Amino acid sequence: MRTMHTTAKIKGWMQAVSAVLLTATLVACGGGGGSDNSSSSSSNNSNPPSLLNGGSLPASPTQQPIAATATNTVPVTVGQGASGVINIPTVSVTICAPGSTTNCQTINNVQLDTGSFGLRVVGSALNSSLLGALPVSTLSGSSAQLAECATFADGYTWGSVRTATIAIGGESTASAIPIQIIGDKDASTVPAQGCSNSGGSAENTVSDLGANGILGVGTAPTDCGATCVNASTAATYSNYYACPGGTSCARTAVSLAQQVANPVANFPDGSNNGVIVQMPPLPDAGAPSASGTLVFGIGTQSNNALAASQVFTTDAYGDMNNSTFNGATVQAFLDSGSNGYFFADSTLALCGSSFAGFYCPSSAQTRSVTLVGLNKTTAAVSIGIANAQTLFGNGGNYAFNDLAGQIGGNSSFDLGLPFFYGRHVYYGFDRTATGGSAPYVGF
Repeated sequence: MRTMHTTAKIKGWMQAVSAVLLTATLVACGGGGGSDNSSSSSSNNSNPPSLLNGGSLPASPTQQPIAATATNTVPVTVGQGASGVINIPTVSVTICAPGSTTNCQTINNVQLDTGSFGLRVVGSALNSSLLGALPVSTLSGSSAQLAECATFADGYTWGSVRTATIAIGGESTASAIPIQIIGDKDASTVPAQGCSNSGGSAENTVSDLGANGILGVGTAPTDCGATCVNASTAATYSNYYACPGGTSCARTAVSLAQQVANPVANFPDGSNNGVIVQMPPLPDAGAPSASGTLVFGIGTQSNNALAASQVFTTDAYGDMNNSTFNGATVQAFLDSGSNGYFFADSTLALCGSSFAGFYCPSSAQTRSVTLVGLNKTTAAVSIGIANAQTLFGNGGNYAFNDLAGQIGGNSSFDLGLPFFYGRHVYYGFDRTATGGSAPYVGF
């Protein structure tokens, strides 16, 4: 889960991060690597008896990703990654100092997250030459440095807002845009209001984050929008802080132009109206790795036609707020940054302390959630839930399509990375501020 919603809504990735990191230790001991089984289609007939144990899993989707060879594409990899966390899709991102074509660095193992908006990179992943050349933003009309705190279920990231030119695949932003550098500000500067008092610990290192950074390519063009522009709402909900002299950081309003920006929305016309996340099908028992493709633009080139069977218009953040599960209304979202399905279901047994937060049903299960868009498009989606402890029994697997866990409360249903395997998932960016189309998701 990588959410930058200003109302601090929680999506499930960090909900089970402790269990994930424990699992990662087991995975790392297994050696990882091995041949890439990502192109194997799922077949319930090939599942080991211990996985089903008298239960069954729904048929898995079978779409394959296109080759990441065009300018408007970049490879997506699920594997051991930066710190051995399971089900983390990663891409490579090149960061350049503003106005330079030589002071650049390509950062691998940046998590691809459709549940957030904007690029965030751990400062320690950057070389000193590039980091020193990225200008720290100052609040408009003052000399106060601009910083940001992103809060998650179990912690927060803290760091400066800087500007950089961003290239991904063969596309590049036309000019420098705001990004967040995680962990580059001294811990003593972390504000209590809305940050260190959010109930969790700092997540400012690669090992804590599980990646070298986060690439947020969800439906919003910036990470806070009007909430952070308006002084009255920013006083309570802003992610941004003004730091006079680099210290004494206090919550502040900030203009759209200074907010951390979705890089793809700043690519040249033809690649900037949305993205398509394409992941291969998986065996239900999991695979050592998976290789997919991120495509830039929708309906603008020969390789990015809108071919979704269902298209759901959403709120600004890509949420379908009138969806239903078990007879209750839920806020559903398709979030590649969550490494499992996360939802509340008291009929599913939870794992023991070694895998706390994940579901461990005695037999394989199927659940159905009905997605409802603002355009009234409705579709029932069936998901499979296998016993997490059984899945983790093969220490060499990092990619799973039937991993699920518990989320706090009954109001959210997080269709995380398992949903993406064997599908092409579309995200149309919110262009209503300029008279364009409303945000949407589709598959």
